[in-house]
Amino acid sequence: MLKPENALQRVFQECAKWGEISMRALAGAVALRPSTLEAKVRVLQHRGLAEFLDGRARVGLNAGFGYVVGIDLGASHLHFALADFRGETTKDATIKIRPEDGPRKLISQIKEGTRDLIAAAGKRRLLALAIGVPSAVDAEHGAVALANNLPGWKDIHLGRELKKEFRLPVFMENDANMAAIGEHWRGVAQGVDNFVFIALGTGIGSGVFIDGKLYRGCSGWAGEVFRMNIEWQDWEKDFGDSGQLESYVSGMGIAAEGRKVLGSLTQGAPSGLAQERDAYWVFEACRQGNPQAGAVLEKIFTMLGVGVANVVAILNPELIVLGGGIAKGAPDMMLATLDRVVRRLQKDVTPPIKLSALEDKAQTFGAICSALTVAQEAVVRRLR
Repeated sequence: MLKPENALQRVFQECAKWGEISMRALAGAVALRPSTLEAKVRVLQHRGLAEFLDGRARVGLNAGFGYVVGIDLGASHLHFALADFRGETTKDATIKIRPEDGPRKLISQIKEGTRDLIAAAGKRRLLALAIGVPSAVDAEHGAVALANNLPGWKDIHLGRELKKEFRLPVFMENDANMAAIGEHWRGVAQGVDNFVFIALGTGIGSGVFIDGKLYRGCSGWAGEVFRMNIEWQDWEKDFGDSGQLESYVSGMGIAAEGRKVLGSLTQGAPSGLAQERDAYWVFEACRQGNPQAGAVLEKIFTMLGVGVANVVAILNPELIVLGGGIAKGAPDMMLATLDRVVRRLQKDVTPPIKLSALEDKAQTFGAICSALTVAQEAVVRRLR
């Protein structure tokens, strides 16, 4: 959020921070006399930004001031959410995608899904849009740098396309970073200033929070653990765009290892790249007691544990959060294996390792939070 320059901006920012807050607490936060504070709140009320609650004991943002759209672009799905000015979701939708259809088709689906949400908002004002993508992002140009799990997605100017289509501020961020934002806003990492979110889906990525802020690195690639090497002997081996860690620790990695060890258990299943990468059948075989499936997952989770231990060695976080579809496949086995491996390698500084509280909606929550931030910063600039 922008640094406030006047009292009215400070009052609005505190309301935005909490959604609703008592007048007593608000007066202490902005250091204003009660009479001055009430006058400022009345200005915000007149502009449709805030409203008195419980008589005049509390004040909150006006949820109906406007709406934002948050989008999660995954390697197998698109999830859309429409949220009010307090960040509460009023409508959402999920559609499956075929990543092999390429950028043009997928961008058309993003636009169509967004238009459907805008129609659901009716005449209410749409303020901003944010989208998480499975790639590092060139924020300056609104470009997807390289979505290695989406064929053809290299240097695709998605942000520019969406701005042109909807004539709105558009915020675009790496999907794991978006998930970290979501967990910090509404999930298990609320109040935790130093943590790492690890997204385990078709691929693997992570979002890093340091001192309460998302850390992107010098070119936006911080947290891209998919290329991490966990076996030094393989340092010269070409793992392609996926890199070593993602080649094993991911939906596509588990599916590939499962086919190698178990053979295909998916004859008759729908064809396509998304289905080929789906590891559901390996988890299902494990649940049914197949020892080979259990051994595959134990191997993959051990590799993940080594990767997490390396992250802990560099960042010394307060918390590790695990999210994504793979995290839901065999959570007890995964957590037990990670705890054993990380404690063995980083016994003095092992942080708590927890599952996401938002599950597969973490990226969408992060997108909503990001869109709200963009919208609220625009409001702050206009408050004089």
